[in-house]
Amino acid sequence: MFFTETATLFDYLPTNTRMIHTGKTLAILKTWDKQVNARYQERRHDIQRPVIKPEDLYLSPLEVNETLTKYPTILLNQNLKALDFHTQLPNRFNPEIHDNQVKWLKNQTSHGKRILIAADSLGRVDVIKRLFLKEQLVIKESKSIAAFIQTNEQLAITIAPIENGCNFQQHNLIILDESCLFGTRANRARKKKRFKANPDEIISNLSELHIGSAIVHIDHGVGRYRGLETHHFEGEAEFLVLEYFGGDKLFVPVSSLHLVSRYTGSSSEKAPWHKLGGDRWQKIREKAAKKIKDVAAELLQLYAIRESRGGKRVSVNENEYLQFCQGFPFGETDDQLTTIEAVIEDLKSPKSMDRVVCGDVGFGKTEVALRAAFVTANDTKQVAILVPTTLLAQQHFDNFLDRFAPFPIRVEVLSRFVKKSEQTKILEGVTDGTVDIVIGTHKLLQKDIKFKNLGLIVIDEEHRFGVRQKERLKKLRAEVDILTLTATPIPRTLNTALSGLRDLSIIATPPKARLSVKTQVIEWDNAIIKEACQREIQRGGQVYFLHNDVKTIEQMAETVQKLVPQARVRVAHGQMHESELQHTMLDFHKMRFNILVCSTIIENGIDIPTANTIIMNRADKLGLAQMHQLRGRVGRSHHKAFAYMLIPGLKAISKDAAKRLEAIVSLEDLGSGFTLATHDLEIRGAGELLGDEQSGQIQAIGFSLYCELLERAVEALNDGEEPQLDDLSIHETEIELNIPSLLPDEFIHDVYLRLTFYKRLSQCGSIEDVNDLRVELIDRFGLLPDQAKNLFEIKILQLKSKAFDIKSIQLNQYGGTVKFDTKSDDMLRKLITLIQSKHLQYKPMPNNAIRILGDFLYAEQRFDVIELLFADLA
Repeated sequence: MFFTETATLFDYLPTNTRMIHTGKTLAILKTWDKQVNARYQERRHDIQRPVIKPEDLYLSPLEVNETLTKYPTILLNQNLKALDFHTQLPNRFNPEIHDNQVKWLKNQTSHGKRILIAADSLGRVDVIKRLFLKEQLVIKESKSIAAFIQTNEQLAITIAPIENGCNFQQHNLIILDESCLFGTRANRARKKKRFKANPDEIISNLSELHIGSAIVHIDHGVGRYRGLETHHFEGEAEFLVLEYFGGDKLFVPVSSLHLVSRYTGSSSEKAPWHKLGGDRWQKIREKAAKKIKDVAAELLQLYAIRESRGGKRVSVNENEYLQFCQGFPFGETDDQLTTIEAVIEDLKSPKSMDRVVCGDVGFGKTEVALRAAFVTANDTKQVAILVPTTLLAQQHFDNFLDRFAPFPIRVEVLSRFVKKSEQTKILEGVTDGTVDIVIGTHKLLQKDIKFKNLGLIVIDEEHRFGVRQKERLKKLRAEVDILTLTATPIPRTLNTALSGLRDLSIIATPPKARLSVKTQVIEWDNAIIKEACQREIQRGGQVYFLHNDVKTIEQMAETVQKLVPQARVRVAHGQMHESELQHTMLDFHKMRFNILVCSTIIENGIDIPTANTIIMNRADKLGLAQMHQLRGRVGRSHHKAFAYMLIPGLKAISKDAAKRLEAIVSLEDLGSGFTLATHDLEIRGAGELLGDEQSGQIQAIGFSLYCELLERAVEALNDGEEPQLDDLSIHETEIELNIPSLLPDEFIHDVYLRLTFYKRLSQCGSIEDVNDLRVELIDRFGLLPDQAKNLFEIKILQLKSKAFDIKSIQLNQYGGTVKFDTKSDDMLRKLITLIQSKHLQYKPMPNNAIRILGDFLYAEQRFDVIELLFADLA
């Protein structure tokens, strides 16, 4: 396909290929058509939900078959000889030295070579073109590789996400993939950034704002969100409109979104509503600040106790650890690798670890625990794995046995599935140190269990344990390393982790080929339940039917059996005999029946990849974390999974239940567990952090601001300084160029989506982050209009200006003013030298400011003159 003389690659294939056509395809299509028509007949009488006729939606099986026969199926002969196309791999460059790439491209094109750069996406095309344009190298765009071959262009770029470039020597043609120019990890690095999970960003995310949502402005207090408006004050821009008590409005430019955050801590109805102006907000802030200083001191005291007692430092045998890692049959995700590195570093350090790993169900938290357990046990220290249910204990035991089989490490399980005599032997082994890893339920926390040399406790789903068990864990915290795994951390865990008392890692990157679970809230409907079960069984899958009432569970199983007569239905709940329950779960795992009518016993950790539909009866009675966990039982393979939440009717359920269901449906994205926990925080109100008193402070100023102040106070006390919490303003350079800078409505129609991108842009901490966001925007919505380009360029200038202590830049077509916020003698000397050497361009002004002279009619001229100033100052 890369050659000018040939239309297709098929010319290079030997002639012994043949076309296949069988009646098999037609038979499959007819079966499918029959099912569609049957479903239509079932539903067509429902007047409230009219359905479209199948013939208006789909082609008939015969039409599909006729169309398919037009396309030949190619079979390659196994004896095909290797073909030499006279190609070689192209040059690869050091991405740090940009000049080399430019010189090489100019040299090759001057010697008659034709070069095509294959970019990953439209966004990358834009970034690469702008990068080379700065070096006076103009790269034209080509529609495709084939289109470039047909033209006489010397140098062009196209969208073709290929893995490796190629140098076609006979044709003077070089195709460069991105990694040739920007390093082998260019693609992976970008993907990694896109899925980077920042706890603070999730909390302060503005994408879930609705009209009337509570929002905190750092200088003016809690108001209500009233929408986005476009105004022409000094150049067209968008403003966030906040309404304060009494009807006063505040217009916040989108360039100042770093000053606002979503109010979390309680629901919008219960959130405070402050008056604009006056000193009430100031007093609330001061009161909270005083309390926060006390909390910070208490936190540091806890840190000090942890550090002084010290953990049990673990030494890692790198060779054996690598050997253990190779037993993991999947590729690690980027978040997973980051989390594993953080945990191993914690184990190596002298202080005791207390880390929460929050990862959605099936995102690989167990692998983190396995590696931490291996490192600890391999250093002759014992590991206790604490799980909420016996079923999960058994599953973990099987996993651990499998992975630890090649190593001299003894793994045991303590649960009601184990005989009493066996349990006694295991407990003896725990006491004398011959058992290295023990997995069990809360029994492991009993005082009569003595460990010889306990080094690590892994807690799976802490919110399932009671108060007494948590108190026992609290005592252990200062002495041993503790790793908590959770899919939806409960608000208290979330509070402590975000406030720095415990370390937090988020695994938000889904495993490869994982799809999100389609979630629906519906009233009981025989037709829908029947169809959901039949569809799953027909594709060879299995169904969980959750009915959390043991008294009526058998009755429900009979109802399900009548609805789906062809299904094999069985029951599982916690009051069954151990051996019977174990056999039922094993039979389900081995696919000996299709529908399991069960209680919430399946909530934790049961891993059955073939079960991809879950129906939850009376979902309104379930907690948010519980629903999320249960939904996580399905969709653990590459198949699309479905979750149906059955309720008696929206009017028959409580307000909180409706909010929980709304939250679970709105967050069906992969990796949403952490966000769900922040919803829970709002629904329940903030949990106490170190006592009930703090709950009031979180409610008064909002969770985001509370965490920010606490972080500042801890940092200050750590450095031996008095915490200064009076001035909360985040100082960003104010840049006003009197040009339109916004994301136009016709570019991104959805207001909330625009708001999200504005917030993300305001949070970009480097030029690379800004460029990544630009790429994402272009890939999703197309090339940027001029107003959006201006917005991104202003953000880049804002980031660059930090190096020069610039307070504000104001510029119009007749010149402008640059104010400096500097006490640095070195910077002041530079300013004096600049004014003396370039007195025709810059004039001094009072209060550390300079005047830029000149005519700057166009936006490009204004950007250029500021870049020139930065170059002069550098």
